[in-house]
Amino acid sequence: MVARFSSSSLANSNHTNTNPVLELQQRGLVAAMTSPDLVDHVGAGPTAIYCGVDPTASSLHLGNLVTLLGLLHFHIKGHTTIGLVGGATGSIGDPSGKSTERLPMSAATLAENVAGIDAQFQRFFHRGRAYAERRGYTVQGTGGKVKVVNNKTWFGKLSALDFLGDIGRYARVGTMIARDSVKSRLESPQGISFTEFSYQLLQAYDFWHLFHEDGCRIQLGGSDQWGNITAGIDLIHKKRKTTDEQVMIPLDDASAENNKPLHAYGLTIPLLTTATGEKFGKSAGNAVWLDERMTSLFDFYQFFVKTADADVGRYLHYFTLLTSDEIKTVMDQHNAEPEKRIAQHALAKETTELVHGAAAVPKALLATKVLFGSALDAIRGQELIEAFEYDSRMVTLERASAAEMSVDRLALESGLCSSKSEAKKLVKSGGFYINNVKMTDPTYRVQDKDWIDGSVCVLRSGKSNYKLVRGC
Repeated sequence: MVARFSSSSLANSNHTNTNPVLELQQRGLVAAMTSPDLVDHVGAGPTAIYCGVDPTASSLHLGNLVTLLGLLHFHIKGHTTIGLVGGATGSIGDPSGKSTERLPMSAATLAENVAGIDAQFQRFFHRGRAYAERRGYTVQGTGGKVKVVNNKTWFGKLSALDFLGDIGRYARVGTMIARDSVKSRLESPQGISFTEFSYQLLQAYDFWHLFHEDGCRIQLGGSDQWGNITAGIDLIHKKRKTTDEQVMIPLDDASAENNKPLHAYGLTIPLLTTATGEKFGKSAGNAVWLDERMTSLFDFYQFFVKTADADVGRYLHYFTLLTSDEIKTVMDQHNAEPEKRIAQHALAKETTELVHGAAAVPKALLATKVLFGSALDAIRGQELIEAFEYDSRMVTLERASAAEMSVDRLALESGLCSSKSEAKKLVKSGGFYINNVKMTDPTYRVQDKDWIDGSVCVLRSGKSNYKLVRGC
């Protein structure tokens, strides 16, 4: 059902740039701050904030999206935003929230994952800035500077002796053991390795390094990162730069006047769960990725369409840049006709545009129409190809070869069926369709008229199992 809500109606919305910490608080996106002074620090002028991710895959997933949104709020308000890819820490693995130790990755896989996430960081802030402008935000200049760094750059220069002597001496084992991420593993049958136990020191040094080399004063993370964040702040307080190293942090006037050290801050975002307590970001047990090559536009869009009524209002605050008044309007429309899922479609459109760009929304909507059985008469072949470009439902076959196949063979070759006998039975039972036209003769061969604009045909088994065959 098409919702009455239209994001285009928000193009002229008037947004006032406010303190991003207060903005996040208003949206329910602050779990904790290491100091209430963070609000004044951010309000005093441009600062720098970072969030790190380990490259466990070549793409980030929905679980990372909420922290990316946190960074985006800072970026569009003129603050420097640093995305850290853990090229070094990714080879170890953070024990936070994990019951077992992560399996090691090969150097080639790790490098591929680092490159993928580096590019994804850049795309997200490019698209996020454009999305904010379309939602009425006046982005200061081009937004704050966006920088993506790899912690292998500095850890690659440290020997084991350097690490132990220069960093390890400032850590206290009692404090490290007391951290929740370590304590829970110590109490488990699996225990914890020294490698994982040391992870918090590596992340602490990341913050220390960025604090001194990039003037980064704030670390952002999920609430499970609290121990790692405070470990970094402790290291910053204890370990100074040596006199022969250049300190690149400009002192603000107040610090210079009072001769006080610069402070570092931590900000955590709640770990998201659904109203039923399930971990957010999973679909049928699988991660929903931010890369359309790994999760199709249709599946990404549908994940949000399936949001429960109890969660959708909260998610509109979390995952969009709509104002409270705009969200209230959407929810009022939704509550008047909940069967139309107006709020869910608004959420799906907003998040799809934010993550994949404005051009992705009509593609997701077209894929939705096709996969829910709408008529294909007015749809162009090229539109179908573009909407399903990275979708596993689309396969490519030579047109000449496809023309020689009976439809039961076509069902097998396209992956719609797993065996010739299954395909033949499907056709004879009337459960096989080409472009929504039922086929009952298993000897029928695809004709020129079956190719939409001579390029693609839509195969269906039953009500919801689809394959698109692109002719080449």
